[in-house]
Amino acid sequence: MSSLHISQGIFRLSDTRTLNLSELTINSGDSWAFVGSNGSGKSVLTRALAGELKQLQGTRQSDFERVARISFEQLQKLVSDEWQRNNTDLLSPDEDDTGRTTAEIIQEEVKNSARCQQLAEQFGITSLLSRRFKYLSTGETRKTLLCQLLMAEPDLLILDEPFDGLDVNSRAQLADLLGSLSKQGYTLVMVLNRFDEIPDFVQHVGVLADCSLTTVGSRQDVLSEALIAQLAHSEKLDGMSLPETENPLQRNTLPPDSPCIILRNGVVKYNDRPILHGLSWQVNPGEHWQIVGPNGAGKSTLLSLVTGDHAQGYSNDLTLFGRRRGSGETIWDIKRHIGYVSGSLHLDYRVSSSVRNVILSGFFDSIGIYQAVSDRQQQLTNQWLALLGLNGTMADAPFHSLSWGQQRLALIARALVKHPTLLILDEPLQGLDPLNRQLVRRWIDVLIGEGDTQLLFVSHHAEDAPQCITHRLTFVPQDDIYRYQLDTL
Repeated sequence: MSSLHISQGIFRLSDTRTLNLSELTINSGDSWAFVGSNGSGKSVLTRALAGELKQLQGTRQSDFERVARISFEQLQKLVSDEWQRNNTDLLSPDEDDTGRTTAEIIQEEVKNSARCQQLAEQFGITSLLSRRFKYLSTGETRKTLLCQLLMAEPDLLILDEPFDGLDVNSRAQLADLLGSLSKQGYTLVMVLNRFDEIPDFVQHVGVLADCSLTTVGSRQDVLSEALIAQLAHSEKLDGMSLPETENPLQRNTLPPDSPCIILRNGVVKYNDRPILHGLSWQVNPGEHWQIVGPNGAGKSTLLSLVTGDHAQGYSNDLTLFGRRRGSGETIWDIKRHIGYVSGSLHLDYRVSSSVRNVILSGFFDSIGIYQAVSDRQQQLTNQWLALLGLNGTMADAPFHSLSWGQQRLALIARALVKHPTLLILDEPLQGLDPLNRQLVRRWIDVLIGEGDTQLLFVSHHAEDAPQCITHRLTFVPQDDIYRYQLDTL
């Protein structure tokens, strides 16, 4: 029977940081979940288990011969690379689409059409094999990449945040698929931010803190300890306040009777395929909307219309912040009203920048800093850094030296620094552990409680919605398109 055993292991992360694993044994057929706060070392643990980190001390013995590891960042890079093959989202009629098909992605490393077909049937994506991979939804790309890993029949499968960004049904489907793999004898290791996302079939749980494996035990024993820690932390959120806006006397607010968004019969198409189909929607003063729907429904496309980033906004009857789109306004006239967080923004922040400058850039709606920064802006940024626990030397550290979850927290602070007229949060809690999700929800409720900011909130987790939500826009599947349900809560 294969096994992986680490004793008194110390693994190098950087010149000043190490990952410490005192004692850990993973046997063939085991199912594990590792949970911890942002920056605790969960993702680097997956690299240590896969043998990708330099070991400084201790022993690591493994009989597993075929180890496969997948992370959210790997998936994002794969999707990004596919789009870069054309370097445009809109192809001219005589231009070939060079993106690879789903079948080609699955067989990238191992060419076996019969096994590819078998895995596609098992994962319910047979109909997607001939489609271009880059056009798939988040859930579909996740299944595709998992099929790609299984082509090599690994004896140890390591999954870093497999459920992030998936809607309720997709999460349930993936959990069932992983459960079936476990029953087939696969050895599974998962890194998760959510305690409540640990699937029922998982046998063992580990908790990390400060890049050390602090707790290992049965699912029931470990989760009971973690829940107590969460409850204790929640008491510290009472009485929280946020740093002020740059100039409280000069807010980019709208007239009290002016809707910030009016969209009439909105339509967006890609290659004659409707993404938005006849959506009429208005966001009136005082309304805070949750936008829900399955992967691939068009939620992020709708948000890109609102932020002014989508070219097809000009061809729609769309009014943003009192001005008809295409009436001579600049994109900066739109963005000055908006604070925005999304997975695509996180991916776009590949410039070399310090944590401080990432937050400062929220005052200018830019990726990076290209103009003089005022003393007031520096002062407020320092207050946000302290609120994040990223002051001191961490403030001027490279943004990409932070953990994925810490990066997301910094981007949320970037969206909040100017106390925007409209706060747009597209899966803002993705990659955050339970304590930091609770913290961010508290920030949102405090900001909305001030009365000058409206909210558009997208999340596949119903429990993530902050208390301030007043309305819901639901994308409901109907044949090959979606209908739109608007509800007052």
